[in-house]
Amino acid sequence: MEVNPVRLKMLLRNLLDCYSPSGKEEEILEFAASYLEQHGLVVVRQAVDEHRFNLLVFPENPDRITLCYVGHLDTVTAYDLNSFGFREQDSRVYGVGAADMKAGCAAMMEVFTALAENNALRDNVGLALVVDEEEDNSGAKTLVAEYNFPWAVIGEPTGLVPCLGHYGYLELLLRTRGKRAHPAVPEQGLNAITGMLRLLMSLTEFAASHPGGVVYNIRDLSAYPLGFVIPDSCEVWLDLHSPPDYLIDVLKSELERVVSDCIAGTHRLDAEMRFEEAHAGYKISPDRPVVRTLRQVFADMSLTWQPSDFRSHSDANTLWGAGVDPIILGPGRLEEAHTPEEFVAFPQVVAAAGIYLNLALSLSSS
Repeated sequence: MEVNPVRLKMLLRNLLDCYSPSGKEEEILEFAASYLEQHGLVVVRQAVDEHRFNLLVFPENPDRITLCYVGHLDTVTAYDLNSFGFREQDSRVYGVGAADMKAGCAAMMEVFTALAENNALRDNVGLALVVDEEEDNSGAKTLVAEYNFPWAVIGEPTGLVPCLGHYGYLELLLRTRGKRAHPAVPEQGLNAITGMLRLLMSLTEFAASHPGGVVYNIRDLSAYPLGFVIPDSCEVWLDLHSPPDYLIDVLKSELERVVSDCIAGTHRLDAEMRFEEAHAGYKISPDRPVVRTLRQVFADMSLTWQPSDFRSHSDANTLWGAGVDPIILGPGRLEEAHTPEEFVAFPQVVAAAGIYLNLALSLSSS
């Protein structure tokens, strides 16, 4: 049994030509459901909210699932709505979500299409195509609220490197308050942005010198009121990713200390910090049975086995918190995701489908 590269490329083209930023996945959901059903698969639409749903291809008894392939169909917003879709050059396929992670979704859909075509669907392997990974992970949260399975393979872009470790994630809100005044007499007011800049400099220095290797990103900054005035309020949203073995609670404590010291050392700084989301990192032992099976698949396909850590936030954090052991493994590179020229090397998409297929077959026979 083999995957069909021609069919796989056409599927990827169609997925990329569906514009599906988080919150607006309806078109791609209808396409993917119709595609799977046309190839003889039974698709369950699991409601996530009033307009969106996850697509599940599960065996008759979902409780028997050993491994679930999980992919998200949403993307970030397009840089240019006139050129978000499929484009091919040499062996590269370009488009919004090409790497993150429509290529992984296409590879998984091709696997289930091939299994159905050969009357070889497994009673212990499932497929879940979810929504809203790029925003609130509501698709993954809905999935694990209703279904329980011990293992998952998530097709995020890893360059086909199996990631048994996953970084932790903190979403942080900072707020500073000042005093409104006319900008021509700034000494009469207190600019909330100035205080925020001091805080951000302290946090930047903390992250840059952190021995654990904390990844730090200023995602959004806004001040109020707008217009020709000294702003009396400023808010910043931050993303922080910590190595798999670094305790999230320790990182919280360190951040609280940095902010507290900055407030104490800055005249008239009125600031507060709030943790909005916190997800622990994790590491999966290479001696676990499913990991050993995957390693044998790599050996059989003459692929290099060099496990690594996934250094972004993903649905894996949500699944891990629900008791699932997620392996991150997919085509494309994280470095290319969310960029204006996002692409995936198509031979990697074919190889990913081959890995997924062989793993499904190996688990069934073990």
